[in-house]
Amino acid sequence: MASSNLASVGYDTDDETLEIEFHSGGVYRYADVPQAVYQELLSARSHGSYFHENIRGKYDYRRIR
Repeated sequence: MASSNLASVGYDTDDETLEIEFHSGGVYRYADVPQAVYQELLSARSHGSYFHENIRGKYDYRRIR
């Protein structure tokens, strides 16, 4: 993934869990994220901006690393 903030992104369609690894080393798991949001993140012109505008603060999350 070409992003200045996000190192990698994964998604589990069964439980709608989005996992994001940041270049800073942190890995976070976001719960109940619709698949459409994941697809929009992948296709966004700026992955970091999309994350900050549409995911951060809108979904429950936990840091896993």
